[in-house]
Amino acid sequence: MVFRKPPDGGWGWVIVLVSFFTQFLCYGSPLAVGVLYLEWLDAFGEGKGKTAWVGSLANGIGLLASPVCSICVSSFGARPVAIFSGFMVAGGLMMSSFAPNIYFLYVSYGIVVGLGCGLLYTATVTITCQYFDKRRGLALGLISTGSSVGLFIYAALQRELIELYGLDGCLLIVGALSLNILACGSLMRPLESSGSPPSEKTCVDKVPDQYFVYHEKGKTVEENISILEKGYVDEKCVNNVPDCKQDSILNKNVLSSINVNEKDTYKKKVVEQTNFCKQLAKRKWQLYLTYWKETVVLFKNKVFSALFVAILLFDIGGFPPSLLMEDVARSANINEDDYYMPLISIIGIMTTVGKLILGILADFKWVNTLYLYVTTLLMTGVALFAIPFAKSYLTLAMLSGILGFLTGNWSIFPYVTTKTVGIEKLTHAYGILMFFAGLGNSLGPPIVGWFYDWTQEYDTAFYFSGFCVLLGGFLLLLAALPCWNACTNQGSKLPPNTYSYKVASS
Repeated sequence: MVFRKPPDGGWGWVIVLVSFFTQFLCYGSPLAVGVLYLEWLDAFGEGKGKTAWVGSLANGIGLLASPVCSICVSSFGARPVAIFSGFMVAGGLMMSSFAPNIYFLYVSYGIVVGLGCGLLYTATVTITCQYFDKRRGLALGLISTGSSVGLFIYAALQRELIELYGLDGCLLIVGALSLNILACGSLMRPLESSGSPPSEKTCVDKVPDQYFVYHEKGKTVEENISILEKGYVDEKCVNNVPDCKQDSILNKNVLSSINVNEKDTYKKKVVEQTNFCKQLAKRKWQLYLTYWKETVVLFKNKVFSALFVAILLFDIGGFPPSLLMEDVARSANINEDDYYMPLISIIGIMTTVGKLILGILADFKWVNTLYLYVTTLLMTGVALFAIPFAKSYLTLAMLSGILGFLTGNWSIFPYVTTKTVGIEKLTHAYGILMFFAGLGNSLGPPIVGWFYDWTQEYDTAFYFSGFCVLLGGFLLLLAALPCWNACTNQGSKLPPNTYSYKVASS
């Protein structure tokens, strides 16, 4: 398949539009799952930690399965994967409306919807990168806001639907809305050269099956030769009956003379195929060894190792507010009449603002993206420590806005990864980091919920979350300090193909 040069426009803007709506439709409900979380607590009567697994799986399973998602998009293309994933998301949401217990939701909402979202994210990013080169950053920035806008709108929409139609009706309607992903996916036209006529069948394809000596691999050479002899004799007998016996005798003499040659040829082909399989297995094994060697080299980079710890701890501590903030307000006995806007909606809209502003700041030459990222981590930790002291809707709304803005640091995380390992190893390093980010997303809310089940209050849980984020931020800051890099460079030389982050601004 031959791809054309990215047009950086044209139909590419249609791709951006449908990718935006795809992320809006698929991530709207999972990111705003905090509204459903309250209903599931009341409906099933399970603990907060056990119930929080539903939302954490829906948001983390896509990142955990990112290698599988990439293979699917590479093998089948963005359009088929998007259409298939649309059925997964819609079907998972609709099945969740019939959930008899919390364990059913783990599969229907957590795994099915979460995996569908992961496939759709990979498909939208891949098709957008194919259509854009010079404006790729702008295009990816536009489609990434779809999930944040979905969080803002779905938080209020799901609450209104629950009041009107109940929890089951809400999930059915949201699942029906997700079927619009099929229309968006059908517009993801692959960027490939058209007009190439399909190749005609070769002469070998037109030969009858009885003339293939090696047609049936399971048979021996003698059996294949007998099949050839039988097919030749049958055809001659049909065409010319008087000469049938004479041709049969002649054919046996000819075949007996080439019997030895056919055996040698067959054995030679078997040996060649065996050698080919051995070489292929050896090559695959070498690729696996190379992959693990490159992974070890990446972790020898102290900044990358600190970044891996920081992203894991950040998602363990920083993701739970987007899922549990509504329950925090209810636990603080805040009157529902004081609600002007769902707290999750505030987080969603401020995440969009944070992605845009932090992304713009990262483009300035005088801004060090690593220090900027560390600053967002430290500020997130302080905001998490302040949640137990918030006893009114206004203070919780302010903290939700701050946390949402700081969560927008996802837009500068690729910048930080590139500066840490280099553009050559970005794909490898980013895949590892996203796996651990998904692990943090999956573990964070259940851990906070378990703390509540043990202590019957959220204070200890958010102290723990703030400590995790602050620890990750301080470790990353220490690894990036100029004095640390100077000591490291004097003590020993860096291994080949490793990159040291230069903290001096451009």
